[in-house]
Amino acid sequence: MFATICGLIPPDQAYLPRTNRLEILSRVLEGSHYDVLPYEFHEERSANGDYIPLRLRRPSVRYPMARIIVDDSLALVFSDGHFPTYNCPDGTVSAALAAIARDAGLNQTMQEAALRGSIGSVAILLRVLKGRIFFKVLQSQYLTPTWDQEVPDQLSSLIEKYKVSGSHLRAMGYEVPDVQAHYWFMRRWDSDTETWYLPWSTTGDATPTVDSTRTVRHGLGFVPIVWIRNLPGGDDIDGGCTFRSAVETNIEIDYQLSQAGRGLKYSSDPTLLIKEPAFADSEIIRGGGNALVVTEKGDAKLLEIGGTAAAAVIEYVRTLREFALEGVHANRASPERLSGAQSGRALELMNQGLIWLADNLRVAYGRGMLQLARMCVAASNLYQLRADGELLPPLDPTSRITLSWPRWYAPGSQDRQADAQTLQTLINAKLISRETAVRSIADVYSIQDVPTELLRIDTEEIA
Repeated sequence: MFATICGLIPPDQAYLPRTNRLEILSRVLEGSHYDVLPYEFHEERSANGDYIPLRLRRPSVRYPMARIIVDDSLALVFSDGHFPTYNCPDGTVSAALAAIARDAGLNQTMQEAALRGSIGSVAILLRVLKGRIFFKVLQSQYLTPTWDQEVPDQLSSLIEKYKVSGSHLRAMGYEVPDVQAHYWFMRRWDSDTETWYLPWSTTGDATPTVDSTRTVRHGLGFVPIVWIRNLPGGDDIDGGCTFRSAVETNIEIDYQLSQAGRGLKYSSDPTLLIKEPAFADSEIIRGGGNALVVTEKGDAKLLEIGGTAAAAVIEYVRTLREFALEGVHANRASPERLSGAQSGRALELMNQGLIWLADNLRVAYGRGMLQLARMCVAASNLYQLRADGELLPPLDPTSRITLSWPRWYAPGSQDRQADAQTLQTLINAKLISRETAVRSIADVYSIQDVPTELLRIDTEEIA
């Protein structure tokens, strides 16, 4: 059925096949892939009286499985309680990156990036405006990356090109001759400049002309964009889609639930069957207070549907949902199993599949966060940066930056007690330092600055 829907979406030959594929997956994520079907689900006959097959009708019940899968996995990667922190042996670098992350809203940016990138890839643009760093998520279906031949994991240039209406360009401040026509919009980033081009008509073969008014020279020495491939698989440009293997099953669920709803509506108003000869000509009024009078050879029946049919559909849908979520390693926890969990470790075991999915996302998007951090460090040596209202010093570009991820689930009282006993034993045996011990539980007890916390501990011990 998904192939049928894709066949009703004509590919734009002006775009690469990759662009059309990602556009369809974006529709699935947004729940708009059924919009190309011409009929509503309740329309069984056309204006000519012809039967309308189900494959041409939009389901009346839509289960947003793709968005649920993405949101559940995203919550374990970049929600407020799961967002990682930057670590660096140089405390100045750690403090500066933490300030930039807060000031630029990096948490929200990464959430948006992981959502948009679930179709396969996403790009994050870094800009320095008036001494502050800003991040912006770019949808990857209209982007064409070019990689550095000597450093294959770095961009040498990136082109953004897509069609836009004349009215939209007029709202952006462009002077266009026809607001009803469509134009090409194009930008290009390289290691020195963000080049804008004047829009040109999609019907002509005009050569793009540089828009000198909007073109900006950033002078960073690198393309200020991080390209993130979502999951293992895919190709050199796009990674695997988070929800792709569940799309067909999701469509089956939508149609089964729509059919079940149609059957329940029919059961509440069943069809009346009358066998002739039945009664004299008169208006039939349905209801418990009205009797149908038939002749000796006549008969009248209500064609009803048994309740077992709806129950069978619900059980079938529940099974399909389990299979689909299992296929993408999404959350399959039920309230019955959740009530039996007594600790964070129990929750991890119960949601092991979802954790596997989130762990893969941590690898991809965590690497993107580290690349953004290195760009911020490099920018601090070219511009006077400001974050949280304070000036930042130039940062050491040779500093080793890592990410510290919090636990998947908050530990319970028993977990915290066991951790405290274990850490105390390791410290007494001189197997780890106090700093390492405090850092390992920093996310649990909201310790923002480990060195400062150790200094406070020492001050209290002396007092």
